[in-house]
Amino acid sequence: MKFSTKGRYGLRAILDMAIYQNSGPITLNSIAERQGLSEGYLEQLMAPLKKSGIVKSIRGAQGGYILAKQPKDITTGEIIRALEGPIAPVGCVSEDYPEECERAEGCVTRMVWAKVRDSIAVTLDSLTLQDLVEESKKQTEKGHYMYYI
Repeated sequence: MKFSTKGRYGLRAILDMAIYQNSGPITLNSIAERQGLSEGYLEQLMAPLKKSGIVKSIRGAQGGYILAKQPKDITTGEIIRALEGPIAPVGCVSEDYPEECERAEGCVTRMVWAKVRDSIAVTLDSLTLQDLVEESKKQTEKGHYMYYI
């Protein structure tokens, strides 16, 4: 299973916001510059993140975006699901709306896909944004520049 740029770039943007959250509302321009991303694309990513209650927008001259919750209360799973939809290596084992399949009753490989889905979900749901912020600090202390995928 391969996550799209929506999930990958969205996670980068939210991590950037968590790292710089004490600076007040963060503009998409500043995230775009630090992360090497398109400001226009970031705008598109903020709508589902806002709808999911992960970020809030602040209007005005000093406006921008802020996290709607503390980093310790936001899992990477929430972010990925907000941007990518339910975790589903194949349609018949989607977390929310599994596709109907005439072979589902006797499908042996369906078990494989369900286990893959569950493993991905457990991993994503076990990591919080705070975990990523702390890892970022460790890498910075070691003198490493943070690289994002």
